[in-house]
Amino acid sequence: MTQHATGTREEWLAARLELLEAEKELTRRSDELARQRQQLPWVRIDKDYRFETDHGSATLADLFGGRSQLLMYHFMFGPEYTAGCPACSAIADGFNGFVVHLENHDVAMTAVSRAPLDKLQAYKRRMGWSFPWASSFGSDFNFDFNVSVTEEQQREGNVEYNYRPVDTKPILESPSPGLTEFAAMSGTDPATYTREAPGMSAFALEDGVVYQTYSAFARGVDALWGMYQWLDRAPLGRNETDLWFRRHDEYGKG
Repeated sequence: MTQHATGTREEWLAARLELLEAEKELTRRSDELARQRQQLPWVRIDKDYRFETDHGSATLADLFGGRSQLLMYHFMFGPEYTAGCPACSAIADGFNGFVVHLENHDVAMTAVSRAPLDKLQAYKRRMGWSFPWASSFGSDFNFDFNVSVTEEQQREGNVEYNYRPVDTKPILESPSPGLTEFAAMSGTDPATYTREAPGMSAFALEDGVVYQTYSAFARGVDALWGMYQWLDRAPLGRNETDLWFRRHDEYGKG
């Protein structure tokens, strides 16, 4: 049984009010960080990226769907995968509910993966998702945005992720049990699995020109992971000692 302090209602309220001040400070700091994100310089994108979507071939500008802003989730689903990354899948479970609100606020939202479109469509049907999901198969897009690496880059250990160099050799030589399990759940091996990485990017469209305005990786996408925002407010928090979650259609299957 969990050992935890107990107290009177008065003691709880005093501690809660102290915590409230810290939460308010965090909220104010979060608001300031949001303003700083919006003040980043925009970077013009001149490369002609092509995607395959449910509506046919599309350019990056086409993904805006007539809106001026585009939010993109870089979903780990490589061409060799047989199913999407379980962690990305848990994050994406929340997309259906809010995409309609974004679209009615001049913001398009899409996921993008390197797997061919037919794989993405089949997985969407399995998961019961309806949000837009584009395939960048055969494109440099994922590589240019540092969410995919080649096998050669991976072997050399010369990889950039989350704005810093990452030595992938130790990961490949001794993959963690969790990594090995996630790779197996995606129908592949740890090396192939880790040639993809999660992230999100934001873009603006102005006078026919697309600009990159923001990107985040690793723990930078934590806020998009709805279940963890709830767990952080649960009595035991995230309470993780090993890999516990599954795709939503896999619970109860042993």
